[in-house]
Amino acid sequence: MDDISTGTLLIALAVFLVLSGFFSIAETSMMALNRYRLKHLVKTGHRGARLAAQLLARPDRLLGVVLLGNNLINAASAALVTYLTFRFFGESELALSLGTLVVTFAILVFSEITPKVIGATYPERIAFVAAFILTPLLRIAYPVVWFVNLFVQGMLRMFRLHAGPDTQGQKLTLEELRTLVLEGGNYLPQKHQSMLLNLFDLESATVDDIMVPRSQMESVDIAADPDELRRRIATSNHTRIPVYDHAEDNIVGILHLRKFLNLGEVEEFSQERLRQVLRPPYFVPQGTTLLTQMQQFQEKQERMGLVVDEYGELMGLVTLEDILEEIVGEFTTQSPLATTGSYARQPDGSVMVEGASLLRDLNRRFGTAFPLTGPKTLNGLILEHFEDIPEPGTSMKLADQPIEIVQIQDRVVKSVRLLPK
Repeated sequence: MDDISTGTLLIALAVFLVLSGFFSIAETSMMALNRYRLKHLVKTGHRGARLAAQLLARPDRLLGVVLLGNNLINAASAALVTYLTFRFFGESELALSLGTLVVTFAILVFSEITPKVIGATYPERIAFVAAFILTPLLRIAYPVVWFVNLFVQGMLRMFRLHAGPDTQGQKLTLEELRTLVLEGGNYLPQKHQSMLLNLFDLESATVDDIMVPRSQMESVDIAADPDELRRRIATSNHTRIPVYDHAEDNIVGILHLRKFLNLGEVEEFSQERLRQVLRPPYFVPQGTTLLTQMQQFQEKQERMGLVVDEYGELMGLVTLEDILEEIVGEFTTQSPLATTGSYARQPDGSVMVEGASLLRDLNRRFGTAFPLTGPKTLNGLILEHFEDIPEPGTSMKLADQPIEIVQIQDRVVKSVRLLPK
């Protein structure tokens, strides 16, 4: 090396630093790639993505060739700096120490930290280009990489660890998937994002959360006077009506309004003929998740279920439309006798809501944070809080939300005012 000029040696040192920086930036960019976006690009036929995916399928080989090249170049850089130090300053221990500090600083700044920061910031731009270089390098250095990995695999077996393709196949949890949807808000319309988030809730929400309570169910008594029975059926706001015999717990079937109309056209209306066109009731256990119930509706070809508790007592009614509304939001169609909604905004900024309003709906519509683990309605939450029937005009704060009780009727909170915070 004595015949080589100092300028050439300095150029060689700079080249070594650049090559070391390449291996550092390639390693970081490869490991920082979004695996799901990478899979998508592979499916679209992106060549760089395909090579990167092949390298990442065996991380032990990828890291082997990267670290092998990086360490060899760093060792060569250290040896070259040592030689240059001896050439300039002789065999001085102080000069050698200063030379070691200089090369360490240069490697740290120009070959490690700076390239790694760039690689972590722009992983796709760099990794796909680096894959074209690393792939042939791996083929050339494969015997050495294979030999080194023999010891690596032995060490991993000692600790009962496995390195291979499966280590990259990590599954997303439900919460991680929810976070991905939230972070993808810039690429998804707000309505689509809301629907996807609602789908995640189907696994945790139950039929108890969305059912029509028994007290609000619209049903008819088959034992009633025929004229009264005919009138109630004809003026019903629903196409499917539960029919009971004397007691509301004694549901004998579900009447489809179309069957009732056909019955009136063909022959004289009678209770016996009505029983013949009833569809057997479909009962749903209390606590069934909405996702499970939607699958049950599909398998059993049902659209309405009667929710019962562990003792067989009727709790309420749930329909397929109720579950769909949990996903897409409330439908705009309303019955002729329906009101404009269970809430009304006031000029002072408060909101009047019914006591029977579901806590889930209030949280979703007004951004409140009422707990969902206990009572399902605002009335139930208020009664649980007071452990008594409150008086109208009583004000309180539930879950950091100021409210005022407006009306009490039949031991039930009928209307409540949500006050501005």
